[in-house]
Amino acid sequence: SWSWNANDDVCGICQSPFEGICPGVKYPGEDCPVVWGKCGHAFHLQCVSKWLGLPSSKNSCPICRQEWEFGQNPVNDRAQAPA
Repeated sequence: SWSWNANDDVCGICQSPFEGICPGVKYPGEDCPVVWGKCGHAFHLQCVSKWLGLPSSKNSCPICRQEWEFGQNPVNDRAQAPA
């Protein structure tokens, strides 16, 4: 069994589990990667790409509305931070 190391269990856009698949994809994992914004919210790459392509998105995070910038997994960043 495998899982994404995300702060949530589901994509904030499609509401599908990260361990499952996003709409339009046949296989989990490589075909449906999870990406994080600098704001810390996680989405399937396909979902956030589609969102950002909408004029109404105004290039913002669909959850917090901060300007969208791709970031790194904040869970991994905390795990690698020096004590």
